[in-house]
Amino acid sequence: VPLVVSDKVQSFQKTKEAVVFLRRNKAWADVAKVYATRRMRAGKGKLRNRRHVQKRGPLVIYDNDQGLTKAFRNIPGVETIQVDNLNLLKLAPGGHVGRFCIWTESAFKKLDGLYGTWRKASSAKNSWNLPQPKMANTDLSALLKSEAIRKVLRAPNKKVSRAVVKTNPLKNIRTMLQLNPYAAVQKKNAELTAAKNLRAKALKAAKATGKPAPANPMAKRASKMKAKAGKKGKK
Repeated sequence: VPLVVSDKVQSFQKTKEAVVFLRRNKAWADVAKVYATRRMRAGKGKLRNRRHVQKRGPLVIYDNDQGLTKAFRNIPGVETIQVDNLNLLKLAPGGHVGRFCIWTESAFKKLDGLYGTWRKASSAKNSWNLPQPKMANTDLSALLKSEAIRKVLRAPNKKVSRAVVKTNPLKNIRTMLQLNPYAAVQKKNAELTAAKNLRAKALKAAKATGKPAPANPMAKRASKMKAKAGKKGKK
């Protein structure tokens, strides 16, 4: 709730008058809090003419300055601002909403002309109106559960469609076998041919150097297969 006072405050000339006014309106507690929080700044700001820090006090908003700024300027934490120059950094310093604001009567009456209302546009600004909320009812859960919205909503699609991973058949043997079942035979023949060529090369090198020929792994495999076939035939 804003504190609105008479326009007589705008004619204050002395700080003594401002102090008496704040004490009578029980606003001196905020100024006392500023006195209590005044402390030395941490960091290099001390070297740059910013030695002390303190909390903010009340904000006095006026329409006509008849000496008011000089009366309040010497009270720590108290700031003054003209109603035409309202600043969000003054009304909510540090983004914290809820600063104690003292309005003069003429400044408070001037707000509707400056910013307009939801029914009437501003007279000081061209086609300016107060921003309106997009939703008249902000209870979203109640809206979604209402029958009017449930009737127009479609049924949820519970069918799960999974994406098919495309693989390269030249790198994936399973995909190649789906396209060409004979690919397994071709691959095995290629491996056998490569082993045969390596065997021939090793024999040629052994013959040239006079060394014994290396064992043939394919011959060993063939003998094992032959022995297995012989055992099966005897059974």
